[in-house]
Amino acid sequence: MLEVKQLTAIRDERILFESLSFTIESGELVQIEGRNGTGKTTLLRIITGLGDRDEGTIYWNGEDIESNRDAFHQDLLFLGHQTGVKRELTAYENLNFYQTIHSKNNVTKETLYQALTTVGLAGREDVPVAQLSAGQQRRVALARLWLSEQKLWILDEPLTAIDKQGVKVLEALFLKHAEEGGIVMLTTHQDMFADNPKLRKIKLGE
Repeated sequence: MLEVKQLTAIRDERILFESLSFTIESGELVQIEGRNGTGKTTLLRIITGLGDRDEGTIYWNGEDIESNRDAFHQDLLFLGHQTGVKRELTAYENLNFYQTIHSKNNVTKETLYQALTTVGLAGREDVPVAQLSAGQQRRVALARLWLSEQKLWILDEPLTAIDKQGVKVLEALFLKHAEEGGIVMLTTHQDMFADNPKLRKIKLGE
């Protein structure tokens, strides 16, 4: 369970949000909405620990994340605007490097190739990322989700440069993660999960 209590963020003497509080239970999909400049990315970065807050407390499973940040980060997978992939490495090498650093369990070469195939990179697994399109580079980063052991996924515009078929594949994965007790918290300008009762929206700027 993720709890945000009385969170305030001020940037350049402008209040983005003030005394913001909400709770996200296991098994929920939550979309953060709002106009550009209302603080969506700022909110996600604060929760992940990459941004500073002016006031407020964040709890993960009942514990202040400041007092147990290592345990929180073990349960967290964050994908931001930047793909975070190394351009000089191939898609496979990027995914293998990520798993070596962040996973408790070893995965086979076949498992890594299957994840890349699932995101539409069949035949491109051994191509240097610098030679891939923006959408393909985004897919390399998204392949981590299929290997993730983390319960909390925080995703900032994960659908950028992804085609309609790719969006459907991701929607199915997000639903599966929630059904297995995980949490998906994301921002997106696309219309996802139309009329799906599993999706809850939190709107900033009101």
